[in-house]
Amino acid sequence: MTVNRPFVVLAAFCMVGLLSSQAARAFDDRSFRFDTTSNLYEVCAVAEDSVAYPLANQACRAFIEASVQYHDEISARKPLKPLICYPKAATIEDGKLAFIAWANKHSKDRKLMGEQPVVGLVRALATKYPCAR
Repeated sequence: MTVNRPFVVLAAFCMVGLLSSQAARAFDDRSFRFDTTSNLYEVCAVAEDSVAYPLANQACRAFIEASVQYHDEISARKPLKPLICYPKAATIEDGKLAFIAWANKHSKDRKLMGEQPVVGLVRALATKYPCAR
């Protein structure tokens, strides 16, 4: 996925600014625990017309970007094979939409939705962008 390093800095700056806004008050600390895949889904799936959307969208995108960066760095080392093989043109938004679609499909599966969010995210992205075996 296209990773824009200044985006990470901008996202962090925006999140700090938003923490004091009304939108942030709608989401409290429990909203951003990211203990489970279900938690990540709740944040990523906040509707665009919600007052909490700007903060939730940035938190979701930052989680995805950080996870994909880590995946890419780890899988670039030999002999590790990548779990996700996305095209160069894929964006963080593409990843977000793929995760939301996957999580929506599996939202009733307590086992999958109870896993660590990075596991659910990688499952979703590997489904959307499988690697040739």
